[in-house]
Amino acid sequence: MAQGEIDYNIVFPDAVTSERHWQKTKEPVVILLGWAGCKDKHLSKYSSIYNEQGCVTLRYTAPLKTIFISESFGYKELKSTALKLLEILYDYEVENSPVLFHVFSNGGFMLYRYIVDLLHTDKQFGSLCVIGAVVDSAPGSRNVRGAMRALNATLGPDVSPVLRSALLALFAVSVLVLRVILYPLTKYIHKNHYDAVRERPPGWPHLHLYSTADQVIRHRDIETFMDALKQKGVPVESFDFVSTPHVGHFRKFPEQYALNCRNFLAACVKDSEGSEMKRRRVQDQ
Repeated sequence: MAQGEIDYNIVFPDAVTSERHWQKTKEPVVILLGWAGCKDKHLSKYSSIYNEQGCVTLRYTAPLKTIFISESFGYKELKSTALKLLEILYDYEVENSPVLFHVFSNGGFMLYRYIVDLLHTDKQFGSLCVIGAVVDSAPGSRNVRGAMRALNATLGPDVSPVLRSALLALFAVSVLVLRVILYPLTKYIHKNHYDAVRERPPGWPHLHLYSTADQVIRHRDIETFMDALKQKGVPVESFDFVSTPHVGHFRKFPEQYALNCRNFLAACVKDSEGSEMKRRRVQDQ
């Protein structure tokens, strides 16, 4: 289904499933942000974890050119995409439901960064109740080798060897110069996703699902990021799948992965209901 310039899919649970899991409370909305090159048929497998729990799911994956070109050169195309995604909640009248994000790799995290920015600064979205974020294989920081591996994997087998080599070389040079060598200067114009969220994180809980065997995103980047969030008072949970490849945790360990997601969702909803009850008590006094 399309909304303006963005392609997304939204799925509503049937009434019986929703009532069984959430009874008289509003069912959560889970926004899934796919990795670079992710096909919707793959993302839909993750959304089924939440659909089976009676949740509304909204799936979106940013175009490759936006992730690998626009962000590398400092163009903030994803900021307008973030705005449109949040506006979809109002279009479908689910803006009063608890919202959970499920973010994949740097491709999804780049978009998540702009969503966090908007939730920090835009009054239009001040009433949204974000309860948490699941982060799969992200975020990574200025890892040229990992970025090249990600681009090489997303190009697919149909790209000719000559074109593939040229694209990888151009991408490597641009990232190395703009996002590594000149970053002490360019960060004042366009801070990368890693630093932007680390320095000004949202307050809701995070669950990081990652692997020390990941060849695209370094596990130490993720662990450093989690430590930074904890120091700022953000509740952080994590699960290291140890041997799985980049965004391959669900494929290798579907039951463990889904269990982590379901438990985190349930805990976030419970915490949000407790916070709402506390607010009501304060208002009544």
